[in-house]
Amino acid sequence: MWRRIWTIFIARNKEFYRDRSAFLWNLLFPILIVIGFGMIFSDGNKSDYKVGVIHSAAAADPVAQRFLATKHVQFVPIETADEGQNKLAHHRIDMLVDFSAHRYWVSESSPKSYFSEKLLEAASAEKTLFARETVKREEIPYVEWLFPGILGMNMMFSALFGVGYVVVRYRKNGALKRMSVTPVHPWEFLTAQVLSRLFTIVVTTAVVYAGCTAVYRFECKGSYLLLAAVYTLGAFCMINLGLLVACRSSSEEFANGVINLMTWPMMFFSEVWFSLEGTHPWAQKASLVFPLTHTVSAARAIMNDGATIMDIKVQLIVLSVLSAVFLLAGSLLFKWQKD
Repeated sequence: MWRRIWTIFIARNKEFYRDRSAFLWNLLFPILIVIGFGMIFSDGNKSDYKVGVIHSAAAADPVAQRFLATKHVQFVPIETADEGQNKLAHHRIDMLVDFSAHRYWVSESSPKSYFSEKLLEAASAEKTLFARETVKREEIPYVEWLFPGILGMNMMFSALFGVGYVVVRYRKNGALKRMSVTPVHPWEFLTAQVLSRLFTIVVTTAVVYAGCTAVYRFECKGSYLLLAAVYTLGAFCMINLGLLVACRSSSEEFANGVINLMTWPMMFFSEVWFSLEGTHPWAQKASLVFPLTHTVSAARAIMNDGATIMDIKVQLIVLSVLSAVFLLAGSLLFKWQKD
């Protein structure tokens, strides 16, 4: 049994490594994205201004009303100053204002904070005095905030296309039909496929992480072992999702369409590129159904905030449950040949 699994595992790995274009793309794609965003956002220049507002209901004075009427600025309700400073340090908002206390906070490293401050000054035509404060927490550079999401996105593409698309191709070209008459059981074949893709993703992610860290000096404030466990569990979950896509389909075009239908919403709803802070509540709730959301949020918490296993237990539980559901459904529905 284990010999058959090992044989398929080695064969799938060799197939991947011999496809040099795909292998190099898996390594270079995330690195090029990090380098590109590092150059573009090295000065913190992002679009859309986001200003956190504490006690927005109490903002009834003329200055507050003029400032809150400013166009092209998104105002995000914030409960406490501590919560707002944390979001300011993590580039989720560009400035924090407490109108009831007549004070505001800015990030010294963010040009967006500077321009938000100027907008507040412009609204203070009556020279209302606001106490200026800088964020008291350690600020996270935008590229360092972006990095865990890029790793997660690369894992997502590798997992879904590396299992879902490949298994469908095997079924279409008759490889699965020939394998069905061998002593290999379906669960042995699927186990080998999952382990092979998991091994590939873990190795390539480790290489990309080491390379980008060497260039940008990214710092992991938490446990490297816990970070590796999060990415491994996230990759395992998304591999099983790819397996679910491939369990019956025999059309590469259909599989490609389904995978793209899943990957694009995951990229935009899982905070890979930008924060969902201030978006509609339904969008924030919808993002919780995606495994990439929990993978990226847990990895960011570990790398940027030094989170422990208890801090990310919810994400770990959700990823474990989703992995079990996807794996069970994919295994039960799997067929060697098309109907």
